[in-house]
Amino acid sequence: MDRPPDLADRLARFPARMPATSPAPTTREPLYLIDAIGPFFRGYDRVRINWSKIPWRRFQKLTPEERAGLFDQIGADLARFAASAAATGYTAMSLDDVPHLADHEAYEPGIRAQIAANRADFRPLFARCRAAGLQVFLTMDVMSWTPALRDAIHGERAVNDFLVTLIDRFFHDFPEVSGIIIRIGESDGLDVKEDFRSELHLKHPAMVNRFLRAILPVFETHGRTCIFRTWTVGAHSVGDLIWRDSTLGHSLAGIASRALVLSMKFGESDFFRYLSLNRNFFVTDIPTIVELQTRREYEGAGEYPSFVGWDYERIARDLAAAPNLVGIMAWCQTGGWHPFRRLTWVENSSVWTEIDTHVTLRLFKHGESVETAIATFPGCSADQHADWLELLRLSHEVVTELLYVPEFARQTLYFRRVRIPPLIGVYWHTLFINHSVERILRHFVTDGEACIRAGHAALAKIARMKDLATRCGLPVEDLEYMEMTYGLLALAREYFFRPYTPEIRDRLKAAKKAYKRRYPRGTRFRYAVKLDFEPFRLSPRALGWLFDLCVREQDSYRLIDRLIFLRLLPVLYGLVKRARPRVIPKFARKSAMGIDAIFR
Repeated sequence: MDRPPDLADRLARFPARMPATSPAPTTREPLYLIDAIGPFFRGYDRVRINWSKIPWRRFQKLTPEERAGLFDQIGADLARFAASAAATGYTAMSLDDVPHLADHEAYEPGIRAQIAANRADFRPLFARCRAAGLQVFLTMDVMSWTPALRDAIHGERAVNDFLVTLIDRFFHDFPEVSGIIIRIGESDGLDVKEDFRSELHLKHPAMVNRFLRAILPVFETHGRTCIFRTWTVGAHSVGDLIWRDSTLGHSLAGIASRALVLSMKFGESDFFRYLSLNRNFFVTDIPTIVELQTRREYEGAGEYPSFVGWDYERIARDLAAAPNLVGIMAWCQTGGWHPFRRLTWVENSSVWTEIDTHVTLRLFKHGESVETAIATFPGCSADQHADWLELLRLSHEVVTELLYVPEFARQTLYFRRVRIPPLIGVYWHTLFINHSVERILRHFVTDGEACIRAGHAALAKIARMKDLATRCGLPVEDLEYMEMTYGLLALAREYFFRPYTPEIRDRLKAAKKAYKRRYPRGTRFRYAVKLDFEPFRLSPRALGWLFDLCVREQDSYRLIDRLIFLRLLPVLYGLVKRARPRVIPKFARKSAMGIDAIFR
């Protein structure tokens, strides 16, 4: 498969490779890492779940007997998961997290007691992972606070000193842990009510550099690996670390450590399709792993097929030009705030996620093609191989042509420090069908009728997918769910791109009612469908002017970005938020970190 048309042009614009700041990557063993938090969610009864980390607060509400029983179940599930991961070819797994397992005298007595209980419960879990032949890595946000800790330490140097001590003690206490995965560009969501609450602490590249210089000697002393994630959500001056080579260069300037491995998402945004390859893979010699998502948080989270094999095959081939690549991090459970709760390789596991997880490993570890990788998946017999491939190819086409709006998704757009996601109108488990989405799409899409026809053509492919699923012994009910959900998206395009009529309003309302009747409460979790036909206040001309002013097509900052959007806009946003808080949609204010993050 060829590279994307724009890749060669983008590579030609890169600066010369940064001087090597670490030993040659050939000295490091390949790392095939997978997240393993699924077993901790079995029986978790919240409707909308934060899948970004283990629900620690859940354990505090249990009696000792209930907690012991739960961790027995977690241990059994984790052993099953670890066996499946090892059999697939993964070599390491990640669990949450250092703050809940590393003791320090600055913490409140009650929290220290919880940490002691956590440590006792997690040691057997680590042993199960290692018994399966897998290394164990723990995640850590910088910085996680408790009220007492916030009172005890102040200032950047004090925080770094605290973390050096905390990590050193943790490595002394847990020699079975191979390293730590550090996240600095995203923090806990607004819904997190834990005793530990993470917040963004490292705000500019110089702080990142000083932080790494402080902690890396600890990793070197203990012979452990520091996996440093470059993922950021656009907050503060380090917020473009994920895609901007100069921010990465300043953050890593002068860093020379055998303990350091960078972890980069494959694109310049979150785990979406239609993204160009992240150019930062090609501007550093530091050993790097690529982050990939197999439980597609924005594409149904395993409720229906959303095959990524051909996308990831292209990425694997493109990254052959990056000699510092030493492995992958596959997210098979982590990510999103939604009610979908299939647990990979555990309870009610999604075969679609299992397929993506299997194929992803074989693409990157063995250099196989999608066709060869699928042939090795358990359950895919030789006489069904062609049917499996056709089904997965159709799923790829339906997702890229109907969940996404291709003409919009292919455009490379930036706002402040953020690469604007190519997916519009769908946010985790919510479909937004309203006038504001209509106005945005009409601004960026030139041929609405062609978009409508393409959507219905994509929807029609699901009928063939159902026939193939029956022949392959795969869950047809998942295809029926996909068909009904995506039917709403196809109908929404008629609302988005044709003149508004009461008829299209009534058809959408009827379709929503039929969807809710088909999947009532207590059966299968479905998407929430948010219909709003109130006219958007800005005229198309004013909206177009606003987009032209605020949104840019190049990654480099314009003068107006540097003077206005990066400096003055956060102030203006703060004033508007205080004066008229409800002008910002609730989902933007309350979801994940909230929209405030991109204005910092």
